[in-house]
Amino acid sequence: QVQLVDSGGGSVQAGTSLTLSCKLSGGTINRYSMGWFRQAAGKEREGVVITDNVGVITRYADSVQGRFIISQDRTNNAMILQMNMLKSEDTAIYYCAAGGSLSWSNPLSTWLPKHWGQGTQVTVSS
Repeated sequence: QVQLVDSGGGSVQAGTSLTLSCKLSGGTINRYSMGWFRQAAGKEREGVVITDNVGVITRYADSVQGRFIISQDRTNNAMILQMNMLKSEDTAIYYCAAGGSLSWSNPLSTWLPKHWGQGTQVTVSS
């Protein structure tokens, strides 16, 4: 059974960096499209980033393009999200996701993940 464990959230100042990790068990990361969604208080969940199973195709939300970087940690069977130049509007619960269905013509809007992490809180204060 595939399980995802989110970690790495915290409270930071605007302009600083934070790194999230998503460790997958019950499978290997090179079999799944993976990425993150986030949900801010009072707002709908939104796709932040998705990458294909080999880490070749990656799509970022416009709001994080150029600041966030997703990568594979194959040694630990985990995905890493390096978040730089954080802004107060990045404050949200971040959920790792894997598998499921999507259209690569518009992946962040069409992705319906099969597996979800439990979420990790990121709070950015200005």
